[in-house]
Amino acid sequence: MLLGILLGIVVWFVVRYGLAGLYTVNQDQRAILTSFGRAQRVEGASTAEDPISETLRPDERERYIYPQLRVIQPGGPYWKWPWQRVHKVNISTRTESMAYDPENAAANAGNTLLEAVTKDQLNIALAGQIRWRISERNIYAYLFGVKNPIAHVMGYFVSILRERIANFEAPAAGADDAIPNPTAIDAPLAVGISINDLRKNLRDINEHMDRECASSAARYGIVLDASLITSIDPPAEVESALAAINTAHNQVSSDISLAQAAADQKIVQSKRAVEIETLKAEAEAEPLRRLAEQLSQLNQGSGDALDLYLRNARLSLLAQTRHLITEQRP
Repeated sequence: MLLGILLGIVVWFVVRYGLAGLYTVNQDQRAILTSFGRAQRVEGASTAEDPISETLRPDERERYIYPQLRVIQPGGPYWKWPWQRVHKVNISTRTESMAYDPENAAANAGNTLLEAVTKDQLNIALAGQIRWRISERNIYAYLFGVKNPIAHVMGYFVSILRERIANFEAPAAGADDAIPNPTAIDAPLAVGISINDLRKNLRDINEHMDRECASSAARYGIVLDASLITSIDPPAEVESALAAINTAHNQVSSDISLAQAAADQKIVQSKRAVEIETLKAEAEAEPLRRLAEQLSQLNQGSGDALDLYLRNARLSLLAQTRHLITEQRP
């Protein structure tokens, strides 16, 4: 009986701490092994020397320094001791609404629309998506840096986006546009509306968000691959008024463009007419200049050459005349 008890204890120990200690890692996963709660680290390595820290400001690099961990790659089976624990993370890219709130499913209109305020105090609703994934080069920050990393990243993203919306101004005109145009018609346009500027520059806003959020991997261990704002809508009560303002603005802009085009066309036609008349005058003056050069050369030659030339010219003119009037001297 004692032998059976001992055998049972051995079998239980093998099953509990032997077979149960085996584990595998899927292709879309990475694993970290901890012993008594401490992750296995790469000695002497931290994120301070990693390229992901280059996106941090100098004052932030001292705050966001995390140790580099030994990452267990896909495969297996692996084995761990009873006092060890395996932490698996999914590194596949995921897509979420930019209004996603991981701590409150009812926030932001059911995680579908994100509200923001423009510089002219207009409440707008933003819709779009962000793609994110866990950074394999900074898993420590994701697992142990903060309690809920995706909540921190979404809060970070939303705060930057709202700050950009609140202070956004349309890019200044290019150097060519800054040159005064004498044909331009000085007509007052409708006052600039911030939502129009935002809609026209969605690409610039998305690129700005990508640049500003590039440091999320070094901060929280999450990489924001891309952000895409798909729509910007004003409140329903001002939609019709905004549409009327935009229609009037477009009409004024169209009229000014047509007037400028007509003025440019007339200027071009005037320039062409001047060029044509100038060429005609030069064509008529050129034979006279050539004749003057010939007469000058004849005058510099022998004394009779010029007289003979003038005599021949008179005879040629007389041959072409039909009526000749001569003066009779008394």
